[in-house]
Parts: sequence; C-alpha cells; structure tokens
Amino acid sequence: MDEPALRQLLADVTSGTLTPDDAVQRLRRLPFADLGFARVDHHRSLRQSLPEAVYGPGKTPEQCAAIVVEMLSEPGGPVLLTRADPLQLRASVEAVRGKGYPEGTVTRSGPTATASWRPADPRPGKILIITAGTADLPVADECGTVLASLGYRPTLLSDCGVAGVHRLIATADELIDADAVVVVAGMEGALASVVGGITPAPVVAVPTGVGYGAAFEGVTALLAMLASCAAGVTVVGIDNGFGAACAVARLLQ
Repeated sequence: MDEPALRQLLADVTSGTLTPDDAVQRLRRLPFADLGFARVDHHRSLRQSLPEAVYGPGKTPEQCAAIVVEMLSEPGGPVLLTRADPLQLRASVEAVRGKGYPEGTVTRSGPTATASWRPADPRPGKILIITAGTADLPVADECGTVLASLGYRPTLLSDCGVAGVHRLIATADELIDADAVVVVAGMEGALASVVGGITPAPVVAVPTGVGYGAAFEGVTALLAMLASCAAGVTVVGIDNGFGAACAVARLLQ
C-alpha cells in the first residue's frame, strides 16, 4: 500500500463506501503478510516511496508466484520480480493471469528476466542509462525496467566505452541536460569517471562482471569506480541494475 492507496482508503471510509471495520481489516495487513516462507512488506511503499521487490534467485517458482500474487492483492505501487529464471517467470505470470490481474511487462536480461506489474504514474526526470559495451546491456535492461515501473522514462545510450570515447562525447548535450545518469561498465570501469567529469547530474555507477581475467568478474570495475577522481560518483554493487534504479528514484524524489 502506498500513500495514494491509503488516502483512497480513508476517503472510502469518509464517504461510506467502506465500513470502518473493513478498513481496520485492511490495515491489519498493512505492516506485512506472513506467507510462512516470506513476510511480504506491504508497508514499504508508504514508508519509503519504493516498493518491495521479489528477488528470484534462491526461491522456488511457487514461492515467487505466491509472493507476486500477494503483493498484487493489496492496492499500491508497482510489483517487481527480478532475476527470474524461465520457470519462476512462467509460474508468476500464470498465477497473476489466473487471479485476473492485469498483464505485466517482461524484459529479458540475458539468461534471466525482470517482470513488472502495476506501473506507477509517469514522473518527470531526464534519466540516461549509459553502457560501456553491448555486453553490459542485461544489467542496463534491468535498471531500465525498474525505472519504468517506478514511472520514469529513461533513455538508453549503448556502447559508449572509453576505447572509443568519441561515441560518448557525441552525447555531451544530453549528458549536460540530464537529471540523473546511470553508468553501466565492466572491464576497468573507467566510463564512470569520464561521465562524472562531464555531467552536473548525479551519477550512479554500476560495475559489471564483463571482462577478461584481470577484471576479476567485476571487482576491478567496482574498485575503480569507488576510487574515481570525479567527485560525487555513487557506486552500487556488481551487476546491481535494480539498486541503481532505486538510488536514482531516491535522488529524484
């Protein structure tokens, strides 16, 4: 439940559409719903203006489906399933369809997918997602899907790595006009510093596991971004497109 949903609940009580007892029953579920294997945080959107998301790895398809359906059972903001494998995705989509809820949006991100239902109303903000290479796209796609579910309309600029930095310089005007920029890069992670030296907007850097031996599956990019000489660059964990999207949402809210 988010703030608009809570306001609607109070308005329904005031108008007589909903009885006080029914409202109390609804509010009893507001802190969380205990499914036995998960406690679904219905209060998070109201508390943080960001919804809880379902992280696929480690869960069974049935658990993913049950949590998604539970989250959709209460009015509120978007519902997200991230890093879902094909079985988790199919179970969740079928469960949602079986309950009669509106269809969601699915973005394939390499071997996994990000699914979203009940997107938020459009919000202002010019957000750029820039990748160093095409191999970074799965992480960028996750970030873009999460931002879209939160009501933003990010622009993707792919394959702008420093090995051909003129490709990035060609977008200098867009960088200067942006309200926030997400930089997704593997290898040595240098793109974050270059972008941070051009744009006045907040920069959220996402290291990826892309690269050969000395890239250490993203550790080199992570450390390089943390040591960036461009002041104020924010860094999230390796391959964490979801976290980058939430960081941008917090900044812009």
